[in-house]
Amino acid sequence: MTTDPLARWKTREQMEDDERRVLAPYAQRSGDSRGRKFPEPRHAFRTEFQRDRARIIHARAFRRLEYKTQVFLNGTGDHLRTRLTHSIEVASISRTIARALSLNEDLAEAIALAHDLGHSPFGHSGEEMLAECMHGHGGFEHNAQSLRVVDRLEAVYPEFPGLNLTHEVREGLRKHAAFNDLRSPRDEELRFPSLEAQIAHLADEITYYSHDLDDAVDFQILHPAQLEESSVWRESHAAVKLRYADVREPELHQLIIREIIDREVRNVVTTSADLIAQTGVKTAEQVRQQEHPLISYSEDLSIANQELRRFLYQNVYYHPRVAEVNRQACEMLRAVFEAYLLSPDLLGEGAAKRIEAEGLHRTVCDYVAGMTDRYLLEEYARLARNPQAAASPVSSRR
Repeated sequence: MTTDPLARWKTREQMEDDERRVLAPYAQRSGDSRGRKFPEPRHAFRTEFQRDRARIIHARAFRRLEYKTQVFLNGTGDHLRTRLTHSIEVASISRTIARALSLNEDLAEAIALAHDLGHSPFGHSGEEMLAECMHGHGGFEHNAQSLRVVDRLEAVYPEFPGLNLTHEVREGLRKHAAFNDLRSPRDEELRFPSLEAQIAHLADEITYYSHDLDDAVDFQILHPAQLEESSVWRESHAAVKLRYADVREPELHQLIIREIIDREVRNVVTTSADLIAQTGVKTAEQVRQQEHPLISYSEDLSIANQELRRFLYQNVYYHPRVAEVNRQACEMLRAVFEAYLLSPDLLGEGAAKRIEAEGLHRTVCDYVAGMTDRYLLEEYARLARNPQAAASPVSSRR
């Protein structure tokens, strides 16, 4: 029997060795991380990306996602998705794809769990309203706000602001043109993030395509004839009926959703494996210098998904039962935002320093963006009752 205490558990170094042995050569290994903005000692038995995942899960912004709208206003149904359940589902799909491609599951999961930390109350409608409120003052976009959350707004550690996440997780939270602000250690322009970040991005799409459909059926704003307009639904429906000829609702649509997810994931895995092989990339840095992303749907599925996206906008996101509720909620968001502009002291004792450093509009935006749906509605009602806010837009709207 060994007396060596290190033999009783796996060390970080051993985990990093496992990654070098098991992961594909173009995977992002935690031992090769470009590190953190504020250097920290490495952990004895957790890799860098495992530490990032834990920091995200324990963040207050992550817990607040439980009470933030995905599509249907939070609290309107017991089984409808919230930003929290959506993020967990994205993480699950990310791990599945990463494992199938021999990539770093911990990194893909960490990015997936953090990707919506900056989302406003009331879903995309709330994001559009905050962007309107911030017009001329730097704007608002939830991907950029997610970076603000992890870089500045989470106050946990006395040694540094934010969560001090690794470069690779932060890289994965950037989207589109913002990614081009980053450069390689050799000062080369980088076109795309790691494969793990690309996975989290597509897993996000797969999740909201399928689960927004699921919630819309549960919410009874889509009927079978409408759903058959979507080729993604139609083909998955046919596959389910072929296997389960006698199945009926509510089990039928749940099986169709599972089929949609499985088809999308299998397509991404096989298509991406082919693209990676065709390019011949050998390292994670070579991935970042490619002319196009390597994690992708097939061309046929990409076209079908674009059709499905249009279908969701036409029949779900702008449906009167969704749009009207969101419109009313967003008017409350605007009223609260404007009340804080008029009376910044309502933000609390620490607001003065933040206003001096960030400006009034950005400070108010950070505060409102961090609110849950429930808290914003409560704050709207409180400000409307408060004599201090008598001259504010909140009371004038009642």
